[in-house]
Amino acid sequence: MSRPFLLLASRLEDLAAAEEYASFLTLTGLAPADLVRVRMETGPFTPLDLDRYAGVFLGGSPFTASAPEEYKSPAQRRVEAELAVVLAEVRARDVPFFGACYGIGTLVRQAGGVVDGTYAEATAAVTVELTEEGRRDPLLAAMPPSFAAYTGHKEACTVLPPGAALLATSAACPVQMVRLGRNQYATQFHPEMDRAAVLTRIRVYQHAGYFPANEVDAVVQRVAGADVSASHRLLRSFVERYG
Repeated sequence: MSRPFLLLASRLEDLAAAEEYASFLTLTGLAPADLVRVRMETGPFTPLDLDRYAGVFLGGSPFTASAPEEYKSPAQRRVEAELAVVLAEVRARDVPFFGACYGIGTLVRQAGGVVDGTYAEATAAVTVELTEEGRRDPLLAAMPPSFAAYTGHKEACTVLPPGAALLATSAACPVQMVRLGRNQYATQFHPEMDRAAVLTRIRVYQHAGYFPANEVDAVVQRVAGADVSASHRLLRSFVERYG
């Protein structure tokens, strides 16, 4: 591969961060040398030379992009200030981009959409449906029209940004996947999470407000048996298209 991909990550917890990176490696099929990880929460990470990378992944995060500024930690405010610069370049140049969960929140806000808590979802496996536009999109060519995927988020897109294409939806969250420009994709669901990864995150974030902490066993039970393998195809498709 001539250029590696870049993974922008922002998980303060080492276990969750390590498992996220491992999941991206497994499900993209990339070797560590071909997926450069930057842990944004550890310190300044800009400027970035995006020409060094075939494409950019932005992973999920315990950060809530739509939270009022006064409720954000200094680390989150710094990360989002730097990330705004990176996303502005992604938007201006239509750089190949794939954001998951926090990735859709930050991209949609950057592009002028609305993100808030209206369509928050507790940790679960949900049925995602492709829209007509989604069925025509080349990145989704190998996807079935309906598939299961893991979700768990405190915010979601309620108003699409100008020019955005809605690619996938679900019963409880109308915006599950969008495309901006030709090459910028983002999902509300987590295509990078397999069973092991979601169980790790349930344990790590048990007290983070994604679900009642005393219901952790029920949450594990409702996600453990789900077959979300179809959702994983998106990451490999992105790498095959832009690598």
